[in-house]
Amino acid sequence: MSLDARAAPAEERWVEEPPKRPGRSAYERDRARVLHSSALRRLAAKTQVVVPGESDLPRTRLTHSLECAQIGRELGKALGADADLVETACLAHDLGHPPFGHTGEAALDEVAQAAGGFEGNAQSLRILTRLEAKRFSPAGRSVGLNLTRAALDAASKYPWPRQEGSRKYGVYDDDLDVFRWFRQGAPDGRRCLEAQVMDWSDDIAYSVHDLEDALEAGHLRLDVLRDPGERGQLMTLTASRVDGAEAAEVEEALDRLLALPFWPSAYDGSHRSLAALKNTTSQLIGRFCQTAEHATREQFGQQPLRRYDADLVVPREARLEVEVLKAVADRYVMSRDEAARRYVDQRALVHDLVDALLRGAPGGLEPLLRDDFLAAPDDAGRLRVVIDQVAQLTDTSAATLHARLTA
Repeated sequence: MSLDARAAPAEERWVEEPPKRPGRSAYERDRARVLHSSALRRLAAKTQVVVPGESDLPRTRLTHSLECAQIGRELGKALGADADLVETACLAHDLGHPPFGHTGEAALDEVAQAAGGFEGNAQSLRILTRLEAKRFSPAGRSVGLNLTRAALDAASKYPWPRQEGSRKYGVYDDDLDVFRWFRQGAPDGRRCLEAQVMDWSDDIAYSVHDLEDALEAGHLRLDVLRDPGERGQLMTLTASRVDGAEAAEVEEALDRLLALPFWPSAYDGSHRSLAALKNTTSQLIGRFCQTAEHATREQFGQQPLRRYDADLVVPREARLEVEVLKAVADRYVMSRDEAARRYVDQRALVHDLVDALLRGAPGGLEPLLRDDFLAAPDDAGRLRVVIDQVAQLTDTSAATLHARLTA
């Protein structure tokens, strides 16, 4: 850890707040603020992978975030990090995702170019530090949930602004002041250990649970993973997602998964097969967490690890196994013809919404955002406020608002 990073008080808040009651840590307060936020509740109506109607119990962005938080809390605790700090980061990591998942994110990025683009992770930071109603600075500016410096750092999956040639980033130009504050002393571009644990827990949660949801919704049969033709296409897709990956090592990763003693032989929806699938989910989560824990301990020792004391070590074999599972969900759920047709409609809906709200603003905006729109200094600032409005909508409320505005 650098001397500057040590000097930056990890528990400091952007706006000073005395504790409301003794005995509660700063990070317990952070966790409670995210858990009780409106932005977290909205994730209950934002699609994860399988849409409602295709399965009785599809995961949403909210259930995914809760599952990610449970995984991250235990892995972080095993490494000696503050469990509440890691859980806060995991609960917050998807707050900025707009309606319709990555389709909505791509559509908003298209219409937001004049304002600097749109990125779900940068939007999460904007929610935490500006949009969520909780605290104001003495100057009258909303500071969002006013989380600690360490919590904002832990929730920052991509700690850098938008860069040429980089698709992912974690802060808009509008929010660079708070970004520079909580990154004070941190090495440029390096994520703290808690953010790395959050990121790996996110990968574990959605790779394993998307497989489960795909089987329960009937989009995937386990036997296709042994079919030579299907395997070839799956290997190509996975290799395209991992820098430097060869089809042969990807196939080895899939073979390792299929050879696991707990891998289910079939799934027919029966009580027994569902129990076997749930056991597979649990075992895979344990496998991926323990692999990272052991590899990290081997490199950095047994002392408590936190912030910039260490980096999370995830062996390449484990990453490839997770990428194979993610590719399964991509191929058999997200890339189906029916899903592709739905994405076209959703993209058009998002474009229409932004256009209609801009034309009618500030009238069509929520009261929380009208003052921001009127105070914006230019067209780019006004567009950003409209993007904030659309991004916070759920899948259902976006469709409802679109029907009303374009009737």
